[in-house]
Amino acid sequence: MSVPTTITGTDGQPRCRWCAAAPEFEPYHDTEWGFPVADDTRLFEKLCLEGFQSGLSWRTILAKRENFRRAFEGFDPHRVARFGEQRIAQLLQDEGIVRHRGKIEAVVHNAQCALRLQAECGSLAAYLWRHEAAPAAAEAAQAVSVSPQSIALSKDLKRRGWKFVGPTTVYAFMQAMGLVNDHAPGCVIGPRAALARQAFRPPT
Repeated sequence: MSVPTTITGTDGQPRCRWCAAAPEFEPYHDTEWGFPVADDTRLFEKLCLEGFQSGLSWRTILAKRENFRRAFEGFDPHRVARFGEQRIAQLLQDEGIVRHRGKIEAVVHNAQCALRLQAECGSLAAYLWRHEAAPAAAEAAQAVSVSPQSIALSKDLKRRGWKFVGPTTVYAFMQAMGLVNDHAPGCVIGPRAALARQAFRPPT
């Protein structure tokens, strides 16, 4: 017997099953997950937070998201790229975030990589949206943790020096930022995300 792909939300409407894992997931799912994003700061933030999630749960990261934003100055890559060893040492003492030296240093390093991509492509969004994935077949939604597009994007980011951007991490990023609509069949939010993607014009 197959496991249902949706659950009933607080308003009685069906939603992706993962929303049931924590109360804060439903508003995140309804207003953010799968909707297209063109803002460089938000895209950079999400790549960083997905990197921090590696080995942890998204609930842990989502609960600390405001702390991360404060600690990393809103994830403005121009500011983060200037963080030095003293600032990194301060972040390692910050109990409001995940105190993992490798991940913290990766954010600073990746900010420098992001600035190079902005200079080359005009914006981080213009580069990332080259890897947009076509809508998955309904039966394939949330059935995989990587895709050909996430593998290609991960490979190219690594070639450009980025860290903590494996294909699974990148696929989770693509799901969240709307580069693919991976809402489960029957999810009430899925059609809204699909309409948003249809109306969205990727930066060039």
